[in-house]
Amino acid sequence: MDIETQLLHSIDQILLALMIFVIMFGMGASLTIEDFKAVARRPRGVFIGFLSQFGVMPLIAFSLAVILELPPAFAIALILIGCLPGGTTSNMFAYFARGSVALSISMTTASTLLALLMMPLLLELYASGFTRQISEAMAAEGTATGADFVIPTMNIVGSLLLVLIPVAGGMVLRRFSPGWAKTAEDTAGFVAIIVILFLLGTAFSRHGGLFLQTPWQVYFSAIFLGLLGFLFGYWMSRLLGVQPLFQRAISLETGIQNGPVSFAIILLSFTEPTVQNQMIWLAILYSTTIVITSSFITLYLRKKGKYDWEVYRNTVVHNRLFGDDYVTEYPEGFLTPRIANDPSQGTCPSQKR
Repeated sequence: MDIETQLLHSIDQILLALMIFVIMFGMGASLTIEDFKAVARRPRGVFIGFLSQFGVMPLIAFSLAVILELPPAFAIALILIGCLPGGTTSNMFAYFARGSVALSISMTTASTLLALLMMPLLLELYASGFTRQISEAMAAEGTATGADFVIPTMNIVGSLLLVLIPVAGGMVLRRFSPGWAKTAEDTAGFVAIIVILFLLGTAFSRHGGLFLQTPWQVYFSAIFLGLLGFLFGYWMSRLLGVQPLFQRAISLETGIQNGPVSFAIILLSFTEPTVQNQMIWLAILYSTTIVITSSFITLYLRKKGKYDWEVYRNTVVHNRLFGDDYVTEYPEGFLTPRIANDPSQGTCPSQKR
């Protein structure tokens, strides 16, 4: 599937740049130095997040690309999205799913910093075969410029560094004006959804035929990358004995990749028009479908976690009233086996038995 026409116009690119800035600024506004210290205090959850984010998600993306026989540009875009860190959207969904927002933010922080090192390595590992296919196709069509198509590693690192600048700005705002920082944080996720829907709407109005031309394999890969991430994050954390509050956060953090960053990387790093358009199209489809699938997953997790969340809130209130050394005693058999040994789910050291 070739997309010959220009997929994004100037106004679209301006909106994308604004969206990326607002989202990353909002992410920074949610962070403090204490959040970075919390990464060290939650090694198990963050380790599972690292394994999920940079071990399993790229492998899932690569496997889907191979099994579904995606065209090379779509395959590279899918692998790129699979290698991305988490973002503020996952923090927002973790809140609505009654998950640990603190852990979600810690995982987002860690994965964003680690992406500077991991993304170039993973793209070289998983995408090199698809870059050779593009080089061979360009040579066969006579459109090659004399050099093989390669993953622009340094451009990707530069793009990641560029999007981290507003994160630093948001942290500065949080330090000096917590009220405005909270506003920026709350705005970020909604801006992303609005801009993605706008881009999808304009793409439909300008290039409605693209939806019919897009192979089902592309839709399938865009949807199931996130769904398989949700499943892996949830069951892996459950098998390792992580408490339900953290299971929900890890599941959502694993499945929801930072889609807006993919737009920045693709626009700044991949200059071949046809390849760029195909990659952008898959990024738009992923960013749209992940909002829909995340909403359904969040509703399910919110309902499933109602009981342990109420127990968690109850113990938190008890500790605020009676001090950190107070241990809430529940009637025998009242707590389910999954939370019987730690009803606070790790928020207060005195609750750990």
